[in-house]
Amino acid sequence: MSQSSPLTKADAQQLDAQDELASYREEFYLLPSLYLDGNSLGLMSKRAEKSVMDMMQSWKELGVEGWTTGNHPWFFFSEKLGEMSAALVGASPEEVIVTGSTTINLHQLAATFYHPVGKRTKVVATELDFPTDIYALQSQMKLHGLDPEEHLVRVASRDGRLIEEEDIIDAMTDEVALVVLPTVLYRSGQLLDIERLTAAAHERGILIGFDGCHSVGAIPHSFSKWGVDFAYWCNYKYVNAGPGSVGSLYVNRKHFGRAPGLAGWFSSKKDKQFDMEHTLDASENAGAYQIGTPHMLSLAPLFGSLEMFQEASVEKLRTKSLGLTRFMMDLIEVELADMGFTIANPQQDDRRGGHVSLEHDEAIRICKALKEAGIIPDFRAPNIIRLAPVAFYTTYTEVWESVQILKTIMQEKSYEKFENKREVVA
Repeated sequence: MSQSSPLTKADAQQLDAQDELASYREEFYLLPSLYLDGNSLGLMSKRAEKSVMDMMQSWKELGVEGWTTGNHPWFFFSEKLGEMSAALVGASPEEVIVTGSTTINLHQLAATFYHPVGKRTKVVATELDFPTDIYALQSQMKLHGLDPEEHLVRVASRDGRLIEEEDIIDAMTDEVALVVLPTVLYRSGQLLDIERLTAAAHERGILIGFDGCHSVGAIPHSFSKWGVDFAYWCNYKYVNAGPGSVGSLYVNRKHFGRAPGLAGWFSSKKDKQFDMEHTLDASENAGAYQIGTPHMLSLAPLFGSLEMFQEASVEKLRTKSLGLTRFMMDLIEVELADMGFTIANPQQDDRRGGHVSLEHDEAIRICKALKEAGIIPDFRAPNIIRLAPVAFYTTYTEVWESVQILKTIMQEKSYEKFENKREVVA
């Protein structure tokens, strides 16, 4: 995009008129503010709300009988949601289960797949990973009596923003037992080449798993086709299942029958669970990696949300997402030129997640000014403004308006009245 041909509001409106997913915007409860933080928490949909009310009604009317009766018997609900989620990650229904949380599921999967033997004791991650993944891996190493400083390999970034696949592959030595990586780096929005990394790990006899928190619901995956060993993700970002909603995990069918590292009652085969034996007869699918009783009221919103994914398809959502972020980047390059911003996310479509990552020395104060002006962004230390136009409910016109507001903030320097200090929750 050149300075002589800026994008206009009319351009945005034309793109909105051509949007085949536009009707889904009416499915959501939109805020008075322009919402660009769906990569932290997706907005509430009317279907999610209805799913919660339906669940409450089943509890009200059925009591304990709700476990085995009603429209969606609770005893099988996690499996049902796993089946509905499978298309989001390119898996078969039995390879996905909705259970736990991101961190609990990583603990489960690390306990199941990390078995340091001989000189193969190390785990490869990156220095740009979300902290919870690092904390969980460090904990698992300590349980094995290993020092994380020695055995957790964090691949360095060359520029502080991105991770090169070559550097990850170079770290896959014969001392590595496991690789755990994000699908998308949470700060910069870089999408890693999952297929390539999986193939490289397997060529070296290493198991590999992925944290899909910043991609599932925004980016199609083919975990089964690529041979990914396991994955885990939250459902409250792009999947719009509500704050703290139940997470999900994927286990490739080639590992079915592997005993769960952290066993619990719900690890059982469904038809054996109520035999109440003290010897676990584990499920022969991803259900084996559940631990405790599902949280029904937190599972419920996901049902309504997944209905929309089944209708719209994650492939079409990805196409629109790429269009929205491309439109935003083109606007930023023209409208915010010479204002100190750097687009930190990859420009290429096949390397970019669902959000635009802007770097600026005044990022904290700019985010506060954006909120005052009616835009909800996301700040990440030390200097990143994350802007996530979500395909289900963000319009091109909103993207255009958000950049114009940001331009005004910078021209008027209205951010300068705010303290350069982040809030407790950023």
